Amino acid sequence: MSPQPDSLTPIERRTTVALAAVFAMRMLGLFVVLPVLAIYGRELEGATPLLIGLAIGAYGLVQGLLQIPFGLLSDRYGRKPMIFIGLTMFAAGGLVAAASTSIWGVIAGRALQGTGAVSGVVMALLSDLTRESHQTRAMAIIGATVGLSFGVAMVLGPLIVDATGLSGLFLFTSLMALVSLALVMWYVPTPVAMVTASRRRMWPQMIRVLRHQGLFRLDMGVFLLHLVMVAVFVVVPPSLEVYEHLPASMHWKIYLPVILLSLVFMTPLMMHAERAGRTRGMLLIAAAGLVLALLLLALFHRSLWGVVIALLVYFTAFNLLEALMPSMVSRMSPAGARGAAMGVYSSGQFFGAFAGGLVGGGLSSVFEPEVVLMVCSALFAAWAVLAAGLKLQTRRQNLSLELSGTSLDPQWVATQLLAIPGVLEATVVQEEGVVYVAVDGAHCDAPRLHAAWSRIALGPQ
Repeated sequence: MSPQPDSLTPIERRTTVALAAVFAMRMLGLFVVLPVLAIYGRELEGATPLLIGLAIGAYGLVQGLLQIPFGLLSDRYGRKPMIFIGLTMFAAGGLVAAASTSIWGVIAGRALQGTGAVSGVVMALLSDLTRESHQTRAMAIIGATVGLSFGVAMVLGPLIVDATGLSGLFLFTSLMALVSLALVMWYVPTPVAMVTASRRRMWPQMIRVLRHQGLFRLDMGVFLLHLVMVAVFVVVPPSLEVYEHLPASMHWKIYLPVILLSLVFMTPLMMHAERAGRTRGMLLIAAAGLVLALLLLALFHRSLWGVVIALLVYFTAFNLLEALMPSMVSRMSPAGARGAAMGVYSSGQFFGAFAGGLVGGGLSSVFEPEVVLMVCSALFAAWAVLAAGLKLQTRRQNLSLELSGTSLDPQWVATQLLAIPGVLEATVVQEEGVVYVAVDGAHCDAPRLHAAWSRIALGPQ
C-alpha cells in the first residue's frame, strides 16, 4: 500500500485543475448574462419585466430539477458520459438563445442550457479521482474559481454585449461549454469505479441519500447559502446606487477586489481544517462568520466602507463553506450513491438561488434593505444551530494501492477488491497506476486486504 503524502499526486492535480477550469468556464457562461440581460433584454420582441425575469430564472429552475437525475444516471452509466451530454445541451441552449430575436426564444434557450445539469456529476467525478484527505483542498480550488468567475463576469458581460450584442453573449456561453467538453475529454482521467451496491438499484440508493440526516443538514445548508447570496445581491446593489451614488457599471470595482482578497483569507483556514481534521469546527466558524457579515451589512449598508468590510467577511465565509460542504457530502455519501448525493446537494444550490430571488425581491418590495438582511441572518443562524449536530463518519477509511500491472483489466481488479469483506468502493485509475479503495474500518482488516491485493496484482490465475 502506498503512503498518503500531503501533496496532491500528478493525476489529482491535473484532474482538479481541469475540472476547476470546467466549473469556472461553465459558471462564467452563466454569470456573464446576469449583469446585462435585465437591461438589454428589453430590446427583444415581446419582452416584459416578468418575462425577462423568467429568462434569467429559467436556467436555475431547470438545473435544480435535473441535478438529481443526472447524478443518479452518473452512478449507473459513469460520470464522463453524463458530463458530455450536459455540456452539449448547455452549448445547444446558447445557440438557440443567440439565434432568437424574441424573449420567448431566449427563455427556451436558457431552459435548454439548464438541462445541462452536471454540477453534481463534476463534483462526484472529482471525489472519485482524489483521496478523501485531499478532497477539501480540491473542492476549495473549484470554489475559488467559481468566486473568481463571478467577479470576472461582472466585468466581461457588459463588454461582450457592447461589442457583439446579446447574440454574441450567448455564443460566448456556448464556446465556454465546448472548451469545457474538450478539457474533460482530453485532460481528465476516466476512472473505472465499482461499488458494492448494484448500479441498477438507483431509487433505493436515492431513498438512502434522502433519509441520511447528515446529508439532509448539508443540503439545507447549501440551499440557504445560495438563497441568502441571491437575496443579498437583490438589495445591496440598489443601496450602493441610492446611498453612495455609485452606478451599476462601477460595482465590479468593489466585487472583484473583495472576492480576490476573500480567497486569500479563506485558503489558510481551509488548509488548517484539512490538516488538523477539524472540518466540522471550521464549518461552524464559517457559518458564524456569514451570520456576522449579514448583520454588518444590515447595520452599515448605507456606508461604502461598511459594505466593503461586510462583503469581505461574507465572501470569506461563503467560499469556505463552498469548499467544506461538498467535501463533507462526499465523505457521508452511501457507497455507490456519491453521484446521487452530489445531485441532491447541487439541486439545493439552484433551488436556493431561485428561492433567493423570490424572497429577496418579495421582502425588498415591502421592507427596507436592513430588514431583508436581518431575515437572511436569522435564517442562516438557525441552520448553524442545526449544523452543530453534524457528525462525520469515522469508520470509513481511504487507501491507495499501487497498480503495477497496467495490462490488468480494471473491471476485473475492481470486482476482485469488492469481494473482500469491508471494501465499500474501488476506483481504478490506470493513467496513475493506482487503485483508490474505500473501506469500512470496523469490518476490514488491513493486513488481510494487503494479502488479498498481493494475489490480485498477479492477475487471473
